[in-house]
Amino acid sequence: MRERDQRLKAIKRIIRTNKTDSQETLLQLLQKEGLSSTQATLSRDLKSLKVSKVSEGSHGYYYSLPSEEEIKESEKSYIQDFLRGYVSIDFSGNLGVVKTLPGHAGSVALAIDCLGFEDILGTLAGDDTVLLILREGISSDAFFGVLQQKIPEIEEI
Repeated sequence: MRERDQRLKAIKRIIRTNKTDSQETLLQLLQKEGLSSTQATLSRDLKSLKVSKVSEGSHGYYYSLPSEEEIKESEKSYIQDFLRGYVSIDFSGNLGVVKTLPGHAGSVALAIDCLGFEDILGTLAGDDTVLLILREGISSDAFFGVLQQKIPEIEEI
């Protein structure tokens, strides 16, 4: 299992079983499990897991994971944003270019980022174009298959 996957599973387990109130505490608990991380990496992990802080009244704020229903609703919203602006997609090597309607590249890039495609290193949005940077060794066909699993309405390339 990849180190990131192990760390994400540990973060979920820690948040579910402890009232964790800070990244510092979370880092310490990860270290007790033999996993090291920087604060910046932990911050990205919390964002990718859609972790939020919830109030426990006078006891302070603690990290909380979204429910499956909340995740599905959020994904539906991002998929709608993607489809609202999407025109086409094309690839060259490990780069993909998503053409969008004018002014929609930002919302399409945000949707791609928030849908959590592990094969995408990053996105860069212009006005009507989004640049996708795929991990080395990921074929355009393989990535497009994953994209179609999340967004079945997307047309073939």
